Amino acid sequence: MLQRYLDFNATCPPLRVALDAAEQVATQAPGNPSSLHWAGRAARRYVDDARDKLAAYLGAESGSVVFTSGASESNNIAIHSVLSASEPGAIVTTAIEHPAVLKPLERFSTDTAKAQGWSVTQVRPEASGVVSAEHMIAAIHEDTRLVCMMLANNESGAVQPVQQVADYCREHGIRMLVDAVQGLGKKALSFKSLGVDFMSLSAHKIGGPKGVGLLLVRRGVKLLELTPGGGQERGRRSGTENVPGIAGFAAALGEVDFESFAVIRDRFEKELSERLPLASIIAKDVERTPNTSLVMLPGMDGETLLMQLDLAGFAVASGSACASGKLDPSHVLMAMGLSEQMARSSIRVSFGPGNSEDDAIALVDALVTVFQRLKQMAGMAV
Repeated sequence: MLQRYLDFNATCPPLRVALDAAEQVATQAPGNPSSLHWAGRAARRYVDDARDKLAAYLGAESGSVVFTSGASESNNIAIHSVLSASEPGAIVTTAIEHPAVLKPLERFSTDTAKAQGWSVTQVRPEASGVVSAEHMIAAIHEDTRLVCMMLANNESGAVQPVQQVADYCREHGIRMLVDAVQGLGKKALSFKSLGVDFMSLSAHKIGGPKGVGLLLVRRGVKLLELTPGGGQERGRRSGTENVPGIAGFAAALGEVDFESFAVIRDRFEKELSERLPLASIIAKDVERTPNTSLVMLPGMDGETLLMQLDLAGFAVASGSACASGKLDPSHVLMAMGLSEQMARSSIRVSFGPGNSEDDAIALVDALVTVFQRLKQMAGMAV
């Protein structure tokens, strides 16, 4: 059976160039980058070179780059750095953020936190999947301590109006975190132009190694060291740097042209709409990341669809793969106003390196077959 991987928003399998870079560093520079001897200095050079390359690619200063284990850690560092140093006040985010943002903010929504003066506002998206910049700005007040907003949604692919919100926050001196994980490699990114305080990224979304990421921090913004130790990363994130992973991250930059997969994504949606007219494409009328398609099949159960497609050799997703053991309906779709039943009937397809239009057509064939089978099993007319 031919296996087809169509879940690149969850992770992009590591590119050969990234694996080669990681292996080269692991073998040629095995020293600890904090050591002063020649082996340590060799490892440090790889870290510094990667830092410079990543900063240049992202329109940031090299000193803004803080290496982490991934965007989940980066988001937590930014959130807790700001809020631990702030008087109680308001936090504004969206209802479609990744759990790595929503979960840390839950502790500021408890009864105890509310009694202390904290509040968390989650701005819901329009039916299109896009959170209105006007609604975000309207939710921001003079007591707002932090604004969190993703660049593009990991499930629908819908691109969010981050720049407008960032401009407002900068003008009013309000800290802002942008989770740009799904934008890296899919949209041009410039940390300087965006003008936010923090931006989080993960290497494995572009074919770099898993377990490495970074947080961009605007000059002059202090970070709370969540895990004090050896003072690495200029005292902002202790722990010996993952030198091979960092080198692999830098090597993967720009290697995947995700824009090229828009043709495959569009072919998939066209074929699906023609052969299964009841299928609906979420966020199809707004700007999306070019490789992403979130499909809803009314009356079907997303988990069942996933299992049937898995048996047919297809790897697709339901909701966010970053929520371990996720069985709940998509919080993104429910925030868009869909019912729980409708939210459960969705699957996400995300294309990437190695995919072709043949994969798109084969997936449509499989969906039609599975749909007909499940309808027959339920005793419903096909």
